[in-house]
Amino acid sequence: MKPLASHNAAAPVLDKKLVSEMVAAEFLCLSFRTLQNWRVRGGGPRFIRISSRCIRYRISDLEEWIAGRTVSNTSEETSN
Repeated sequence: MKPLASHNAAAPVLDKKLVSEMVAAEFLCLSFRTLQNWRVRGGGPRFIRISSRCIRYRISDLEEWIAGRTVSNTSEETSN
């Protein structure tokens, strides 16, 4: 798979790019079923509903979700 973002002038454009749930799941090292469950139950990254059967994610939203869940020890709470 090609890298989703790089450290060149195109990086800001790639942050806004919409990716499928399969690509988002791979980016997060999760199964796409986990993302589907989180969409129903809540708690996952923000997503875009193009239609009832078409879901997309922004790379920037995935990175923001990761940053919000980053902790330095097990007793620290996440920001979500």
